[in-house]
Amino acid sequence: MELTHLPSFLLSCPSLQLCGVQPEVTVQPPCNNNLTTILESRQTLSDRSPGCGKSPFSSGVRTITVNNRNRQFIIRVPQNYNPTRSYRLIFAFHWVGGTMNDVSSGGTDRELWSYYGMQRMASESAILVAPQGLNNGWANTNGEDIAFVDAMIRDIEGTLCVDQRQRFSLGFSYGGSMTFSLACSRAKDFKGVAVMGGGQLSGCSGGNDPIAYLGIHGISDGTLNIAGGRAMRDRFVRNNGCAAQNTNAPEPSMGSQTHIKTTFSGCRNGYPVTWIPFDGGHWPGAVDNGPESGARSWVPAEIWGFFTQAQLAS
Repeated sequence: MELTHLPSFLLSCPSLQLCGVQPEVTVQPPCNNNLTTILESRQTLSDRSPGCGKSPFSSGVRTITVNNRNRQFIIRVPQNYNPTRSYRLIFAFHWVGGTMNDVSSGGTDRELWSYYGMQRMASESAILVAPQGLNNGWANTNGEDIAFVDAMIRDIEGTLCVDQRQRFSLGFSYGGSMTFSLACSRAKDFKGVAVMGGGQLSGCSGGNDPIAYLGIHGISDGTLNIAGGRAMRDRFVRNNGCAAQNTNAPEPSMGSQTHIKTTFSGCRNGYPVTWIPFDGGHWPGAVDNGPESGARSWVPAEIWGFFTQAQLAS
């Protein structure tokens, strides 16, 4: 599947309050400065990457060698980067047929949808990475794409200052599948993931450890059926120790033009599970009460709020 238009949004800093069922997102003015102060007060020296204090490399395309193959990714370093401050690290994986440039540029909507909206939401508080898949996909044959992620982390954290407790991943479609694969095999290395319209296409090696998990899926998705999204979610409902009865989470009816958010109860501290089905198909920037334009998309704020919830719980 190819996306010829990526949605835009006009959102700032989300509320940190997440309730059990919440069909609308609350947006507040930017609050990253206060959040940064809280998080930095909790850090220890062992949480900081080896790159802290070093001269950084610039934003742009980087090429590394992984298993004798050249692999590329685009990295965006905050414009106000401080080598003594450790940053959140976010990987954003493209869909099938997409590219790292599509994700980093935001397509026709530019910075409004860059890194699936995370550039706008982060407001210079995170290091953002858009990897390039082989043949514009994430087959992860013999774990080669997981090895790519491992190598990117070593490359980035060897030079830049990263809070190693605060690595996150998100992706749409095939990129969501790759993010799910990371949740399975690298749960001890990542704090949380957001899977948008994903499936089990990139494998699930391991898959028994807890990780903060957000699933977003269209109830009418004809490319990767929502039943697969539910099964992926339920794996981490179990892993995270959440209440089993919550697997029957409510979903919007067809034609309702709404979304329903369920935050599962009973999960282990620091390992929340949130599920947001919406009335729609296979797209990343869902909106309520109308066709997809992105201007009113609740998705970026929900993802950023979920990552922040997981981060504050650590």
